[in-house]
Amino acid sequence: SHQMPLYPGSGSPSETGAHGQIVNVPLREGTGGGPMREAYETRIFPRIAAWQPDLILISAGFDAHEADPLAGLDWQTEDYAWLTRRICDLADAHCAGRVVSCLEGGYDLPALTASVAAHLGVLEERGR
Repeated sequence: SHQMPLYPGSGSPSETGAHGQIVNVPLREGTGGGPMREAYETRIFPRIAAWQPDLILISAGFDAHEADPLAGLDWQTEDYAWLTRRICDLADAHCAGRVVSCLEGGYDLPALTASVAAHLGVLEERGR
């Protein structure tokens, strides 16, 4: 998911890649955690489950946080923890729990610190 419109201007739902395995879910500024969670539950997670992945890679960016100056999606720290939990659920169900997470960034250091701590805390509690 990503805020749209926002740089780089790509990521429309019609952009699905050569094999149809890209799911772009553009969200409007100010979307917040509730609509984000609904989008993941209804549009993204079912597709991941259908693909039966061998591994889930997380490109963990935290600039959707309400305190971050870049984007304006207004996510809370707990939204990132929720998303990590749900990804771990999918990994447990479909790929023997295999998850790799790579930090992308965030630009408000206190929000980034809290969100990364929440994300890593869930990964740790889930034995990753």
